[in-house]
Amino acid sequence: MRNYFFLLLIGLLVQFSNAQKSDFSYLDVYDLQYVSDPQISPDGVRVVYRRMGFDIMEDKATGNLWMIKSDGSQHQKLTSREESESNATWSPDGKQLAFTGATDQGSEIYVYWISSGKIAKISQLPFSPSSLTWSPDGKRLAFSMNVERAAPVLAKMPKKPKGAKWADSPRITDRLYHEADGRGYISPGFNHIFTIPSNGGAVRQITSGDYHHRGTLSWSADGRQIFFSGNRNEDWEYDFRNSEVYAVNVDDGTIKALTDRNGPDTNPLVSPNGKYIAYIGFEDKVQAYQVRQLHVMNSDGSNKRVVSNTLDRGVSDIVWNAKSEGLYFSYDDKGNSKIAHISLNGKVDKLADNMGGTSIGRPYAGGSFTVSKNGTIAFTQTRPEYPSELAVLSPKGKTPSKITSLNKALLDYKNLGKVEEVWYKSTFDQRNIQGWVVYPPDYDANRKYPFLVENHGGPILNYGDRFSSEMQLYAANGYIVFYPNPRGSTSYGEEFANLLYNNYPGEDYNDVMDGVDYCIAKGIAHEDQLFVTGGSAGGIMSAWMIGKNNRFEAAVVAKPVMNWISKTLVADNYFRYANSRYPGQPWENFEGYWKFSPLSLVGNIETPTMVLVGMNDLRTPPSEAKQLYHALKLRKVETVLVEIPEASHGIANKPSNLITKIAHTLAWLDKYKKTIE
Repeated sequence: MRNYFFLLLIGLLVQFSNAQKSDFSYLDVYDLQYVSDPQISPDGVRVVYRRMGFDIMEDKATGNLWMIKSDGSQHQKLTSREESESNATWSPDGKQLAFTGATDQGSEIYVYWISSGKIAKISQLPFSPSSLTWSPDGKRLAFSMNVERAAPVLAKMPKKPKGAKWADSPRITDRLYHEADGRGYISPGFNHIFTIPSNGGAVRQITSGDYHHRGTLSWSADGRQIFFSGNRNEDWEYDFRNSEVYAVNVDDGTIKALTDRNGPDTNPLVSPNGKYIAYIGFEDKVQAYQVRQLHVMNSDGSNKRVVSNTLDRGVSDIVWNAKSEGLYFSYDDKGNSKIAHISLNGKVDKLADNMGGTSIGRPYAGGSFTVSKNGTIAFTQTRPEYPSELAVLSPKGKTPSKITSLNKALLDYKNLGKVEEVWYKSTFDQRNIQGWVVYPPDYDANRKYPFLVENHGGPILNYGDRFSSEMQLYAANGYIVFYPNPRGSTSYGEEFANLLYNNYPGEDYNDVMDGVDYCIAKGIAHEDQLFVTGGSAGGIMSAWMIGKNNRFEAAVVAKPVMNWISKTLVADNYFRYANSRYPGQPWENFEGYWKFSPLSLVGNIETPTMVLVGMNDLRTPPSEAKQLYHALKLRKVETVLVEIPEASHGIANKPSNLITKIAHTLAWLDKYKKTIE
C-alpha cells in the first residue's frame, strides 16, 4: 500500500511539473541565448566565448564576451562594455586577450589583461579589422582590413548651380563581383594584411597590390613571415574558384606563393615547432561538390601531401596539437558535426559529437571548437533540446562536460517537440536516406496530425539533430515536421553530394517523396494531411514537388529559384554557376537550364501556394518568387505573395522576420488542414 501511494505521489508531481510548462512560442525566440566562438587559454584553465542573444527592442542579435573556468566555475562577463564584442584571441603566454569591439566610430582592437582585468583600445581604424592573430613573441598583432579604392568615372558632369537639387550621381562598377546578399553594394577596395604593436602604436600595411588578402593568418615561428590564403593570379577575378597559400615577409612585404595547383588552398596554419604548414583544399575537378582535404607541407612549401585521403568527409577548423604530431579538426557525418584528431600518417580518432547549435532558426551545421596546449577541448555543443552551450572535453576524457546552461530559465519550462531520427531506402537506387521527425509536444500516436515536409537549403548543406526554433514552432502549432537529407546533402561523402551535378532537381525529389511514403507506412503521416515548405534550395524543392504531384494540401515556397536562366544572370553570385552546377552559361545551354527550372512545371500545379521572399534578397531575387506567383495567378490557382521588407536572403537574420516567416507559413497551412481526428 505504501508503494502504491508513493507511486501515486510521484505521478501527481510529474503531472504538476508538466502543468507548469508551456509550449514554445514566438516571443520565446527573443529569450534564447547561445555560445559562439569559444577560445580556451593556452593552459586550458579558462575559456572566453561570445555570448549571443537577441535585443527585442532593436530586433537584432547581440554578442558580448564572457569568461568561465573550464571546470564551470567563475562564470562572468569579461568587460563592463555593453557594445558588441567578438573575435577573442589569447596571447601566446595566456596573459592577455585581444578582441574587436564596436564603437561609435566603428570596430576597433582592444586588449584585456587577465591579471588586472583592465582593457585598452589600441587602434583607431578606418574599417573593421578581422582575423586577429598574435605574433609568437606576443609583441604584435596581425589583422586583415579593407583599403578603399576609387570607383570608376566615365563622364565629367557639368557643375550644378549652388543650391540646386540634382539627382544623385550614378553608381558605376566594372567589377565581376560587386554586390553581396545581406550587404548590398560592395564599395571598391581590397583587403590587406596589417600589423600593430600589442600595446598600441602605429598600424603598418604589409601587403600591396590589387588583390584580396584575407582569411586565416598564421605567423612563422620566428615572427618574420605571415602565411595567408589568397589569389594573386593575373586573372584572379575570373579564376574565383582558385586560391593559393602565400607567405609575406613582415619587414619588406615580399610575397611568395607556396602552392600552385588549380583549386582552393585555404586556412594555412603553422605547426608549433615551425616545421610544417597545414592547410585545407582540393584539386578542382569542376563539379558541384568536392570534399575539402587536409594537406601538410614543409614551411618552405616543399613535400606537399594529403593527410586525410582516407576520410570521405570535408575537413574544417584545423588546430595543431602541441607536439606538432597531428591536428584536431571538425567534420560533418550523417547530419552531426564531430571533432576528431588526425595524425600525420592519416589515423583519425573521433573525440566528440554534437558540435553546433549556432544556427538558431533551422538545424544546420555550425559551431566551433578550440584546444589548449594540454589537449583540453572546448566547443559549442547542441542537441535538439537546446542551442549551443559550452562543453569541455579533458585530454583523456571520453564524455564532454556541458559547463553552461544559458537557456535553463527558459527551456526548463517549455514543452519541446521530440526529435526522432529515421532512415529509409530510396526507391530510385536503394540508397540509405536519413531524415528526422519532430513530434508536437504531448504527441498522441492515436491521433491524426498534419504532416509538414521542411526541405533544407543549399542544396549542398545538411540538416541534423540540432536545435531549431523554426521546427519547434511548427511542432508547437500541432504539426509533425519531417526534415530529410536527400542526395546532394553534405556529410555523406563526395559522391553522394555530387549526385546533383547537372541533375538538380533530380532524384533528390524521389528521396524526399520516399521519406513521405515511409512516414505514411509507419502511421506518422496521412495522405490527406500532407503539407510542404522550404526556403532557398528548399523553396526550389517545394516548388518542384508541387509541380510533380498534387498530393499536398498546401505549400509555402520561400525565396525560390524558379527560372535558372534569369536567376543565374541576376543574383549576386551569378558568375559561380556555370560548369559547377550546369554545363556552360545559360545562353550556351538554354535547354539544360530550363529543364531543371521549376517554372517549367508550373502548368501542373494545383496546390494552394503561398510564395514568400525578402524584398532585399540578392541571392534568389524577388523576381524569381514573382514568376511563380504571377504564373499561379494567371492560372487561377489559390496563391498569395508575402514580401518581407528589409529582409535579405537570410530572412531570419532579424528575429521578428523569423517570426513573420513562421507565422505567415502557419496561417496559410492552417487554412487547408483538416480537423484532427
